Amino acid sequence: MHDLSVRPTDEIEAVVHKYGNVLFRICFVMLGNKSDAEDAVQDTILSFMQKAPPFESPEHEKAWLIKVATHKCRDIQRFRWRHPQVDIDSLHELSYDRESSGAIEALMALPEKFRTVLTLYYVEEYKVREIAEMIGKTPSAVKMRLKKGRSLLEEKYRKEYT
Repeated sequence: MHDLSVRPTDEIEAVVHKYGNVLFRICFVMLGNKSDAEDAVQDTILSFMQKAPPFESPEHEKAWLIKVATHKCRDIQRFRWRHPQVDIDSLHELSYDRESSGAIEALMALPEKFRTVLTLYYVEEYKVREIAEMIGKTPSAVKMRLKKGRSLLEEKYRKEYT
């Protein structure tokens, strides 16, 4: 049994308050449903409580949390692949106007590797180099994923609304 009191409660609460929404958005984009995204965020916070190293800066802390969250999402995806279940489309739980909903649906239809880099780059405003470090790829590979992801997103979005 793990000792969950490794970090002070106020530090944990501050991290949840500061990064919870960012982590949820990333996990939601990667996983496509609210409950799995919440599970991934919760697991990320547990890892923070138990295993987080000392951080050099708030940016280092955020990058570490995002990297852990993306790993948790991949674990959930692997589990889904090994244990297929009925796919529940939770996008309808969120209330967006038609145009925003279409863009989100087009984004959700992309393969995970493109969704992740597009979200980190455009939503979370990370630089290519930072994304490369987070996902364990070269900056060149991130640029190619961004280019291909934008192209696929434009193609899917145009098909949906033309």
